[in-house]
Amino acid sequence: MNYQETCEYLYHQMPMFEKQGASGYKEGLSNTCALDEHFGHPHQQYATIHVGGTNGKGSVSHTLAAFLQKCGYRVGLYTSPHLVDFRERIRINGEMIPEDYVVNFVEKERAFFEPLSPSFFEVTTALAFKYFADKKIDIAVIEVGLGGRLDCTNIITPLVSVITNISFDHTQFLGDTLAKIATEKAGIIKKGIPVVIGESQVETRPVFESKAKETDSKIIFADDLPEVLEANPLETGTMHYVTRNWGELDGELGGIYQEKNLNTVFAVLKELSGLGYLSACTTPKSKKLFRDELADALAHVSGLTGLTGRWQVICPAPLTICDTGHNVGGWKYLSQQIAQVECDNRHIIFGMVDDKDIQHVLELLPKDAHYYFTQADTKRALNGTIVKTFAAQHGLYGESYPSVVEAYRAAKEAATLKDFIFIGGSSYLVGDFLKKCI
Repeated sequence: MNYQETCEYLYHQMPMFEKQGASGYKEGLSNTCALDEHFGHPHQQYATIHVGGTNGKGSVSHTLAAFLQKCGYRVGLYTSPHLVDFRERIRINGEMIPEDYVVNFVEKERAFFEPLSPSFFEVTTALAFKYFADKKIDIAVIEVGLGGRLDCTNIITPLVSVITNISFDHTQFLGDTLAKIATEKAGIIKKGIPVVIGESQVETRPVFESKAKETDSKIIFADDLPEVLEANPLETGTMHYVTRNWGELDGELGGIYQEKNLNTVFAVLKELSGLGYLSACTTPKSKKLFRDELADALAHVSGLTGLTGRWQVICPAPLTICDTGHNVGGWKYLSQQIAQVECDNRHIIFGMVDDKDIQHVLELLPKDAHYYFTQADTKRALNGTIVKTFAAQHGLYGESYPSVVEAYRAAKEAATLKDFIFIGGSSYLVGDFLKKCI
């Protein structure tokens, strides 16, 4: 098989939640443990940081990876989903895993893993862990796939566990209350391992405190003493921060939600520094070095790690931005920022998948925009005409289009240079847009 054929094999032969929904989700760690033992427990050959939560996992993971790279570490990064190329999921210092490594892994190991009937994510996780060990990385930032307690990344023992926040998502698997969801996410907290909670809530804080007490783990709530004092979006699509200890910093990743993500990152960096993994900050010289590395990392997260789809500026005129926010928690911030964009008219290309709370997301969308309802190229996508019908119930009007390509073409034709075009609602919609329109 060549690379494309190998990807098709992985997508279609392995149960895949991202394409199939619930039928592609496998609960439990038996397959993961069997794969891990077969490969000799590769994740034990390097340090790890484990990042879970509902929203912000990707941004936090990439920002941590960028900073660790600037500190001179050889950094593995495992995230999901990918937007354009499968290899986006597995990177070392920003470089995607080579195509031939993926092909050789599947050809060599399929005789072992096929009898297990593993999921796509189980195989992909085993591939990532083995690749990182083979390439002798120093540290890996590992993003949880879904949930935490039963996620197949949860075999690692990290330096620090991270839970960004909790909101309603994947309730069919994780529970229908914030406390139930938090309980599943708290499953990544390990005995004696510090845990950073990015955002505390009345419903979830007791859950995390109870779990940390049970595991004798130091617990840090990043928003108890936030490092970021002020955050302002800039016209360039970036962010300007005023911080408690590190002065003023510019962040490449736009999105007002990045303030909470950055507070989480700062709390993790403090723990890593205490463990001896970063430049010491006890002298003026070393503190300046730390700040310089931090500033450089924040200003170049995408270039250092390959991150895309986070308030990503595609074109300055008309201002065109895409964002992978895809649930109520994400849209709480996206809707605010869309409303703050100064423009003559707003054009929103929008679509969602069928297991998200579309009704509550639609409540958050601006009423004064022109809508282009469409769907991603996945079985999980809601048809654009259905989205249009739901949207009308919330006073949102526009036309439906069979693909994001046609929706984007229509938006560009309708927009003037002083207008604003936004593409979002689903990670898969943004992936289609970046793959087919850019």
